[in-house]
Amino acid sequence: MAAVRTAPERATRRRRTLVVLGAVTAAAVAAFLTVGVTGAWDYALEMRGRRLAAMAVVAVAVALSTVLFQTVTNNRILTPEIMGFDRLFVLVQTAGVFLLGSSTLASADPRLRFAVDTVALVAFAAVLYRSLFSRTERDVYVLVLLGVVLGTVFTSLTLLVSRLIDPNEFLTLQDLLFASFTSVDQGLLGLTAVVVGVVAVGVWRHIPLLDVVALGRDTAVGLGVEHRRVVDRVLLVVAVLVAVSTALVGPITFLGLLVANLARQLLGTHRHAWVLPGAALLALLALAGGQTVLEQVLGLNSSLSIVVGLVGGIVFIALLVREPRQ
Repeated sequence: MAAVRTAPERATRRRRTLVVLGAVTAAAVAAFLTVGVTGAWDYALEMRGRRLAAMAVVAVAVALSTVLFQTVTNNRILTPEIMGFDRLFVLVQTAGVFLLGSSTLASADPRLRFAVDTVALVAFAAVLYRSLFSRTERDVYVLVLLGVVLGTVFTSLTLLVSRLIDPNEFLTLQDLLFASFTSVDQGLLGLTAVVVGVVAVGVWRHIPLLDVVALGRDTAVGLGVEHRRVVDRVLLVVAVLVAVSTALVGPITFLGLLVANLARQLLGTHRHAWVLPGAALLALLALAGGQTVLEQVLGLNSSLSIVVGLVGGIVFIALLVREPRQ
């Protein structure tokens, strides 16, 4: 029979886990920056550094949004993507190519495209939240179900519009639908980093409150927490994080599901003070390390989001199979 660890021993173990995870992530970052450089180092480091900065911003946004969404829904197999955010993004890009043409869309001001994508996603979330929320706990699950339905509607509309697009322009559209870190605008990257940083600081200041909310609505209310108000704010934060990260690089389905659940598994806790940094480090490790392996080891130019989606889908099915047994 294994000995029961005391609270200080568990904290020490989690701290060591984060340190090791940080070291592995730093090694992956160093490999991404240096492996395979053949030309001028200044140019290579500048280009890869920009891609790495985008990966770091997206990693934090994805980790925060997924962990927070699972906190308010009290379900570890749900992610913000299930609300239909990524499918709405795909619909917006498809409609843009259909109405304006691929050449016009490609030459448009990146700041304008970023603003349109962000406003569309945040507005969708705001309308969805405000139209559904009342004072019952069940509303969170109604919200998720409606998100699934709307996601299906968005997919159907996307398929309809894509059939009307010229085949040559459809090829250009495909490049817009997969997450890419190679052509990130530097100004938009800085803006997104500021937004994600401000949100992350705000979330960190309310970690004890989030730990209480994670215990469930009845327990949180019994402890004096305004559960509905907290849930409203958290869902708005999730919408902002998903919107800015998706508008910056495109959708990365299942990445949040992977890192959130793996962080809890490695750290052996649901407390946000440990899970949030652990999930962020794992997300950056997956992006930087995965891109390095994909490009330098396998010699492929495929989008990393395709691989993440495949692995994440398998993990999602595994979680669905295991969930009733836990």
